[in-house]
Amino acid sequence: MPEADSDRSIAAAPGGAPGVTGGDAVARLGLGLAALGRPAYITTHRDADLGDPAHRTVEWMRAHAHELLDAAWAAGIRYLDAARSYGLAEEFLGSWLAAHPERRAELTVGSKWGYAYVGDWQMDAAVHERKEHSRAQLDRQWPETLDALGGAPDVYLVHSVTPDSPALDDAALLDGLRAIAADGVRVGFSTSGPEQAAVIDRALTLADSPFSVVQSTWNLLEPSAGGALAAAHDAGWLVVVKESLANGRLAPGSAPAPLDRAAGELGMSADALAIGAVLAQPWADVVLLGAVTAEQLAANTAARAVPEAPADLAALAQPAAEYWADRSALAWR
Repeated sequence: MPEADSDRSIAAAPGGAPGVTGGDAVARLGLGLAALGRPAYITTHRDADLGDPAHRTVEWMRAHAHELLDAAWAAGIRYLDAARSYGLAEEFLGSWLAAHPERRAELTVGSKWGYAYVGDWQMDAAVHERKEHSRAQLDRQWPETLDALGGAPDVYLVHSVTPDSPALDDAALLDGLRAIAADGVRVGFSTSGPEQAAVIDRALTLADSPFSVVQSTWNLLEPSAGGALAAAHDAGWLVVVKESLANGRLAPGSAPAPLDRAAGELGMSADALAIGAVLAQPWADVVLLGAVTAEQLAANTAARAVPEAPADLAALAQPAAEYWADRSALAWR
């Protein structure tokens, strides 16, 4: 199984970045573009953050994404995460990179394939994204990613592998991923659903594996994958944590009372404490932020690892099946 260097640095892709290493808290943070690349998403308080949905044109969203990317760069964030299914996130990121070519060598750019965006820029689309983990989908979407980003990403992930996905069994697909990895791109997968840990554990035993990166949900409400992520980290994989604020449910205005109370006692905001709880996990190499405003980004980047967070925060954890059922019920807005 491929292994990363012991400091989790990412080997530079062609024309790419030297990668993520240790350092202070901000150096371990990344910006995810799931909420920035399309008009509708399943985050809380979206209308308050972005205003009237009628104003969310492609042009407005592109300019807004560029503003957040500039703010992330200024804050010291050097890991950026997109996906084929995040609307036009790859295109927005690619045009920002083209406008700032001098920044590329300092950045680690990740993207994902396996879902296609089918929402047609409509707020009320019946279906916003469609999943397909096949070699044909990989062969379609890899060139699209290269074109949108203006070159190869440093990290390329199968999007949301679950136990019913063929991604760990399809020989032709695995061969395609090995070919991408052979060109210097770090290949991995993201996970979703209550069986995240089982998927990671199985992938770690895969013979001749192309994988050396995993991106999973871990937060105060859904910590069930922690043991499996620690095992991946120990195997030399790069571990990226997504949904650190549970799609806004751990952010100010939605945070549970124990989190608000603990944050106040520590002189922190709820989001900073929730992100700090993730940063405190020794296996978490990169923690993605989902900020959609400069104010949110500033608050998020104030997070610091809190190794001795108040004990009552552990009681926030939900059974994994309950957490994912709640997440599935979130409205696109």
